Parts: sequence; structure tokens; C-alpha cells
Amino acid sequence: MAEVKRRTLLAGAAALGGTAAAVATPGIAAAAPAAPGAAAASPAPVTLGPDDPRYSSLTRRGSNSRFVGKPERVHVVRTTGQVVAAVQQAVRDGKRIAVRSGGHCFENFVDDPSVRVLIDTSPMRAVRYDTARRAFAVEPGALLGEVYRALFLGWGVSIPAGATAEVGVGGHVLGGGYGTLSRRYGLSVDHLYAVEVVVVDRSGRARSVVATRDPKDPNHDLWWAHTGGGGGNFGIVTCYWFRDPAAEGDDPARLLPKAPASVLSFIATWNWKDLDERAFARLVRNHNTWYQHNSAPDSSYADLFSVLMLNTRNTGTLTLVGHLDATTPDTERRMRAYVDAVGRGTGAKPDIRHHVRPWLEAVALVQESEPAPFKVKCGYLRKGYTDRQITALHRHLAGPASENISGSLWLVSYGGKVNTVAPDATAVAQRDSILKAIYMTGWEGEEAAGAKPLAWLRAFYRDVYADTGGVPVPGEVSDGSFINYPDRDLADPHQNTSGVPWHTIYYKDNYPRLQRVKARWDPRNEFRHGLSVRLPG
Repeated sequence: MAEVKRRTLLAGAAALGGTAAAVATPGIAAAAPAAPGAAAASPAPVTLGPDDPRYSSLTRRGSNSRFVGKPERVHVVRTTGQVVAAVQQAVRDGKRIAVRSGGHCFENFVDDPSVRVLIDTSPMRAVRYDTARRAFAVEPGALLGEVYRALFLGWGVSIPAGATAEVGVGGHVLGGGYGTLSRRYGLSVDHLYAVEVVVVDRSGRARSVVATRDPKDPNHDLWWAHTGGGGGNFGIVTCYWFRDPAAEGDDPARLLPKAPASVLSFIATWNWKDLDERAFARLVRNHNTWYQHNSAPDSSYADLFSVLMLNTRNTGTLTLVGHLDATTPDTERRMRAYVDAVGRGTGAKPDIRHHVRPWLEAVALVQESEPAPFKVKCGYLRKGYTDRQITALHRHLAGPASENISGSLWLVSYGGKVNTVAPDATAVAQRDSILKAIYMTGWEGEEAAGAKPLAWLRAFYRDVYADTGGVPVPGEVSDGSFINYPDRDLADPHQNTSGVPWHTIYYKDNYPRLQRVKARWDPRNEFRHGLSVRLPG
């Protein structure tokens, strides 16, 4: 099954309590022989090449099967010391380095043919409370489902992060990290206290550095760069520490946000055959207007997470999935009021189902299946689409060009507490948006089978943003794009005719500062990819 359909079905199953299985997770405070950063008392690192029977499993585990790397060697690491040694060897040999944690990079940054050394951090999965730093230490190979389980069962807390249990912490946090709790509590990086990073200095020496959010920390700029600067830019993170910046004391149960005890998950489905172009436009406009009016941090809907899935007509339906905190007495009423507001005036009645379940069960449900080829593009929305843009949405989702295309536009809830942080306080510059727009397509078979879906997606995106050179240039309606949904087309002058460089679309005014951090901490440009932060000059 193509990637878009697979993701759509899984999200719907999660909202309904469908057949998606809960993620298998280790026990609380996943066992680790030593604290993050310690190199002793650990098995020897595993280093293997193309002749090893494990090689294919390690190089083909990326979620986007369009890209398969062929590195000369793979280092499977368990400690910071092993990462330092692997990086040092690669630098000494003059080999290009990439790092993989969960394997969910959408582009070929890890699987680029020029990458000769792959450092796999998937065994680094510890989650523990660090009494010395009064913060929760999480290693980069831990999957979000594992982190949620460990934090919740151990202390009743959580971090606001992604909705897919199998995504790895390693790359997710570096782009900012958002998800089901973000409207209520902000981004993952808004709770990031410190990072441990393996860097390479100008002389070629690899070493580990701990950087914190304390402005007096001489390494503070390195911490800042990891609060939304994206992965593969400055070094390899081997540990994250999380603590709410407003938290006081040393009781771990009070140092991160509380997760809800239970959530009401819902799914509302409209049939395409019941929606003409006018009704479609009304539904999209209703949805976006609702978020314009309900994205303040003190909104009574701050606990709402939702995704409006505008699928191509051939799929048969448009779907709204989401959940709300079920511990309030009027949760079902609020859910129905929201769904009614989205569908009002369309003349079409949705099929609505809902289910109350424990929070930990809910966050474990949305999972991937096998890797598949796909392409994703993105944009932030500061306000609803213009009438012209909505017409473009209908043309590409319901018009003749969409026939036999598995494609979708997801409008994902945003705003709330996210927008209470200054745009330069972290590297995430987009701090006044209400939605994230995710455009996607997938297909079955080899790359050649993707020619038509890719052409459809690119034409769709260009048409939506035709007024700004085919890309979401920061302005009145749009606010750029999200680096964790990287799109190399933004650096292609044939696709981006705006005259605005790709790095402004992702980082806005924060890019020069990221370049200065790059010059200090990765002066040799050892960590790089197709959309990496460039050295200044």
C-alpha cells in the first residue's frame, strides 16, 4: 500500500481504536549499563561492511524507500565514547559521515551516495531521571513511544512531541519537535535543558560537549542551534535533557508537563460524492477560520490535536481525526461543536465516531508499517488559505490530474502555547502560525513509478503558492516551512522562483546565527547534507 494511504489509515485507526497494535516498549527507565556520555562498561561497538549479513537491515531501515544508502561501513554505537571514536576514525580517513536514529528522514540526507560512514544510534535508548541536572535524560535512539511510556509510568509526565510512536528522538527534537500536546505545552525544544553533542574542531579532533540553556554557559550557542536548527548540521547528539523552564524544585514529577489520564479520540468522515467545489471550499474555510479564532494559548481548545486530511477524490473521503483531554466533563460536547463548525454550511453530514481510552494507549497507536517510497512538502499557515488557494486545492485534489494518484494535504493543528515563545529564543522562527500544511504523495514500485505522483505534487504545491514564486515565503498567509519535513525542491531554482533562498523559508532571520554556530562548532563542515546550514562566507 502506498505511503499516503498507509499513514492515513493508521491515523484513522488510532482515532477509532482500530487494529493498529501498541508499540512494544522496554521497562521504565530503559536499562543502560552506564549514564549517557559514559564509555565504560559497555559492549564493544559493532562495525560492519557490505559483506556482513546485517548490513542490509541497517541500510534499508529508512522509512522512505526511495533512498537506500551504500556506506562503506556502519557503526552501531551504544555510548558517547563509541560515537567519538567512530567520528574520529571517519575524519581521519576523510570519509563523509551521516547519523541515523529512528530512520524517518524524508529526504536522502542519511542515504546520500556520498555518505561513506553511517553511525547508527538505535541502541542508545535509555530514559532516566538525572538528579544532578534535575532533568530527564533521553538518548537519541529512543523511540517516542518508549519515551512516553517511561516518563508517564515512572513520573506521570511527558514531553510535547510527535504523534507517531516509532519516530526516533534523535532527529525529531532537533527540528523543534511538535505533536499532540504542543498546543497546550509548546514544542519539545521549549523543554530542552541541555544536549550532549559530538563535534569536530578545526584541527580534526572529535570530542563530546554538553551545552545548556543557561545563558551563562559558554556553550549556550550550541544548545540554541539544537532547538530547531535541524539534524546533521553541527555534530551528533548523544543525549538530550528535558526540564520545563518554569519548573522549580527537585521533584521529578513536577519538572515536566503532566500528561492527561485519558483522551477522547474521534474521526469524522465526509464522502467526496457529497461535496461539490462550493461545499469543499466551505469546509476548508470553516476549518481554517476555526483555528484562527481558537489558537490563543488560553483557548478552551488548547488540548485539541487534530488533522484534517484532504485526500484526492479517488480515495472517496475527506477525514478529520483528533483527540481532546477526556478528563473534563464536557469533552464530547466540545468535540461535536468543533466537528459541527468545520462542516457547517456544506450540506454534507459526516460520519462521526469517537472512543475514550487511556492516554498512554492512545499515543502508542499511530505507527508505520514497512518502508515505502513517498515525497512530502510543507508550509506553515499564519491564517487561512485565500480563495484562490482554496480553488487550487480543489483543482489538484479533485480534478483530472488527481486520477490514479495517492495524494493528500494534511492540515495539522498548531499554535497555542507554541506561539508564546519569541522567534529568536529558539532556532524555531515560526512562532505565530495556526496550522502546518503537509502535502504528500506515495506510490508502489520503483522510482520510475513515482514520476506521475511527483509531478502532481510539485504542480499542486507550485499552484497553491503561485503568488509567492511557488513556495511558502514568510508573509501574511504563509510563514515558511518546517525543516523536519525537508524538501530539496526549495533549493531548486526551477521549483522555487521566488528569489527567496531555501534557508530563509526554513529559518527566517535565525539563519545568520545558525551560520555563526556552524563556524564555531563544525568549522570543517564534517556534518552536512543537501539542506544543511552552510558555513558563512
